[in-house]
Amino acid sequence: MGGDYAMTTLDIQQVDGHLTEILEKLPPGEKVIVIRDDQPVATIHAFPKLRRAPRFGTMRGSILHIAPDFDAIPEGFEEY
Repeated sequence: MGGDYAMTTLDIQQVDGHLTEILEKLPPGEKVIVIRDDQPVATIHAFPKLRRAPRFGTMRGSILHIAPDFDAIPEGFEEY
């Protein structure tokens, strides 16, 4: 089934067998009202995308070099 799902209502026959496609095209926070015989029977609501929690260790190996004076206090910052 092709088409743009920017509309707010779809007939149940349009949804049947195409739910995955509809969900992929539905912008976060938007709703589609599913109707049967011109009466609303359901609402499809796309939740905002959630950020994934950071996983520890995912940056491992990304630092290739640490300068020998890494821990040294820069000149002029001794008081701080």
